[in-house]
Amino acid sequence: MIKNCILYIVLLSIFPAHIFSQQQSNSLAAKKDSLMPGRSTSISFPLENSSTENKVYTITVTSSSPFITPILSGTELKIAAGEKTVYIVPIRIAPEAAQGIYSVILQGNDQHDGTSFVKTSSITVSGNRKLNLTALESPEFIRAGETIRAFFLLKNNGNITEKLILESKNAVVDNDASLTLSPNESKTISIYKNTDPELGQNEFQNLSLFVYSPDNPKENQTAYVSVKVISVKPVEDDIYHRLPVSASLSFIGMKNMGVYKDGFQGELYGKGSLDKENKNQVEFHAVSANPVEFNSFTQYEEYFINYKRNNFFVHLGDKMYSASYLTEFARYGRGAEVRYDLKKISLGGFYNHPRFFRDIKDEFNVYSTFKIRKESEVTAGYLYKVPRKGEVNFGNIRLYSETHLPYAAGKFKLSKNISLSGEAAYSKNDEVEGTAYLAQAQASFERLNGNVMYMRASPEFAGYFTNTSTFNGNFQYTFSKRINVFANYIQDARNFQRDTLFLAAPYRRFLQYGIQYKYLSNGLITFYNGFQKYQDRLEPKQFDYYEQYFKLSIDQKIGIFQVNLQGQLGKTNNYLSGFNGNSSFYTTNIAFEKFKTSFNVYASYAVTSRYQLQNQRQIYYGARIFSRFSDKSSLSLFYQNNYMPEEYFRDRNLFEVLYHQQLFPGSELDLSGRYSLQRGELGDKDFIFSLRYTLRLNVPVQKTTEYISLSGNISNLGVRKTEGIKLMLGSNLSVTDKDGNYSFKNVVPGDYFLEIDRSTTDINDISDISLPASLHLINKENTFNFGLTTASMIKGIILLSEENTNQYSFVHLQPKKEKKNKQSIIVEISDGEHTYRKIVFLGETFDFTYLRPGEWKVKLYRNGLDKRYKIAADSFQFELKPSQTQNITIHIVRQQSEIKYQQETIKVGYNEIKKKK
Repeated sequence: MIKNCILYIVLLSIFPAHIFSQQQSNSLAAKKDSLMPGRSTSISFPLENSSTENKVYTITVTSSSPFITPILSGTELKIAAGEKTVYIVPIRIAPEAAQGIYSVILQGNDQHDGTSFVKTSSITVSGNRKLNLTALESPEFIRAGETIRAFFLLKNNGNITEKLILESKNAVVDNDASLTLSPNESKTISIYKNTDPELGQNEFQNLSLFVYSPDNPKENQTAYVSVKVISVKPVEDDIYHRLPVSASLSFIGMKNMGVYKDGFQGELYGKGSLDKENKNQVEFHAVSANPVEFNSFTQYEEYFINYKRNNFFVHLGDKMYSASYLTEFARYGRGAEVRYDLKKISLGGFYNHPRFFRDIKDEFNVYSTFKIRKESEVTAGYLYKVPRKGEVNFGNIRLYSETHLPYAAGKFKLSKNISLSGEAAYSKNDEVEGTAYLAQAQASFERLNGNVMYMRASPEFAGYFTNTSTFNGNFQYTFSKRINVFANYIQDARNFQRDTLFLAAPYRRFLQYGIQYKYLSNGLITFYNGFQKYQDRLEPKQFDYYEQYFKLSIDQKIGIFQVNLQGQLGKTNNYLSGFNGNSSFYTTNIAFEKFKTSFNVYASYAVTSRYQLQNQRQIYYGARIFSRFSDKSSLSLFYQNNYMPEEYFRDRNLFEVLYHQQLFPGSELDLSGRYSLQRGELGDKDFIFSLRYTLRLNVPVQKTTEYISLSGNISNLGVRKTEGIKLMLGSNLSVTDKDGNYSFKNVVPGDYFLEIDRSTTDINDISDISLPASLHLINKENTFNFGLTTASMIKGIILLSEENTNQYSFVHLQPKKEKKNKQSIIVEISDGEHTYRKIVFLGETFDFTYLRPGEWKVKLYRNGLDKRYKIAADSFQFELKPSQTQNITIHIVRQQSEIKYQQETIKVGYNEIKKKK
């Protein structure tokens, strides 16, 4: 009786019972919904004996799934006449129970007359998503050129079948890109990555595996492994800090207007630091005189050197000198510049003797910049120009005497999105004085971007600009990801003192506005409208027109082809010829890449009224092909039949071939040939070719350290020999003598890995320490000793056995159906430094070979092993001796699924009290 009371109390505490009146309680009804797997609960069945006799029923409880287990599946129930009661059935939901609706069936058989009843209650098992991804096995070290392979264990610990995507950003997944995992199912995933055999230094390679469900992006897992890749062709270490320098020699030939010239041109260029700390930065360039007439495809004579240390900078020689935008924007010449930067103030100046501008003999500039905050500063400066006396002046303003140009400029960051800048300048000489000013504003917001600039120089201003003004502006507004509108306005400056090395572009006044619509992810269409005015700056003029136009542009990617189509219609007022007419242009660009070669094809057809003739037809076409045969060689071909007259101010290629070949590291050969139109020419073609050899050097400029040495001994711990064993330390090799001694001389200090060539030892020999061994070598003499012994082995087998029991059981749980997939466990061994794992199936053997003698621990993990099985002993520990083979037997026990309890019934009920009439 005492045992029965204890059992009642325990069951009532685990499975609470509620007393019902005429209707079932809502709280009990709610227990049928959203039940989590792996838990226990209770289901209530309301029963009523409506007869006038007492009833005794034999109760049997079953379920629609082996994963829904009734704990009380059979008992005896007594119900008095006219009594209503509630029968509570405790059940357990297995962790493997999948999401869904299940039934619990209660059947009662009357022990007196054999009549029966059946009641069914539905329960809902809610979904439980739980993925687990762990690194299973990966090498600790690998040699460059070998393939890294890593294994991961992916397990579905939830109760929902998962459709998963496998990705790796830095490796290749061996398995299919997608897979399906049932509840409690696991799978081994392998990834691999090929390493570069030309790796110059040791490095860590991180491999990752990313697993996610497209149906549930939040349920994702990422695992990483890190492998040390040891270089087999390490870059030659150096005790010197070196400066990269290139030296080249070119042979150039040119047929210019029927006259042929050729000759050699040399070049020397270097840029880098003079010390290991990179404090002293230097750059120098020397190019000898050009044997042919200078153009855009050949270099002109130039000599300069730069030096920078901390806050100090100095330049000697040729460069494009600039004072400010208004006073001297860009003037190529030979001179010197110096600048010193303090915390808030910069002081500097230059002297320049222009090489391609005859009006100016010399110019001097000094300035000071004050930094207000990070992106705001104010500059004040003074420029002094000395004219060439007794010579004809070719500029827009004559420098009759020395000219003084003080100026002030500033830029201000008003907010995160808005900035302002401006300049004011004044010029004065013996004859005239003038002024100029500049204002600019920029705005950048999430949807709106804009810029506006206005410049004005008076007729007497003797700076870079004179008697001119310019206005430029643009803005772009993004309505959405697909639509944005834009507008651009340009008005060029008419008078400026450009170097005679170049021709000025035609004068242009230009307004364009439009809308762009992205109709596909790889396609967009743009509508333009506006006007443009082009005027030739040379005499006699080739064009002078004003044109209003509408243009349509379509960009579309079709397969491997990138296609651009343009059409433009306009009305042209030709001021040069005095007639009006229409102008239309149709242009096609097609680009694609195949076989490591890029192709670009261009064609244009135009009928214009811009030039000497009305309705003049123009056809332009061309192509460019660039092929990279290998990392060492490439070829480029270009052809275009002609160019529009507006492009006369620059050198233009008609045909070009360029070939590049690396002969060996640090040595290159370039061959080029081209037909071109030189700037200012419209029809006469010139031919130029060049053969160029370049040698790239690393010149030692500072000795950074002294060579060191490493020596040691390999002791014999029971092996056949320790003589003739090859050791590797970076790119250094050493072989042991008859006593096992080795040494490395002339080694650069640093971090190394000491390796042993196993082909020079017996197949079962193993070091008593982990190799490769990481060494930090900084002392002049270093010693490292270790020993060789014979490897050990662990072998084992997984055995399955039944768990015997002779205890009496009132009821047995329904046996689960055998799963199709084989059961497995994870066997892990570790010596504290290295860990190895294997997945082993029940009934199979396993082994771990080439183990270092010492203490090893063996741990066993279930790896989703069925709940019916248990591991008899889940850990072992051994002391492995040299050459020992340790055998272990792992017992997996199949447990009998049964519940033992007193044969008593729990009944909760009430007697209905009938009122007397």
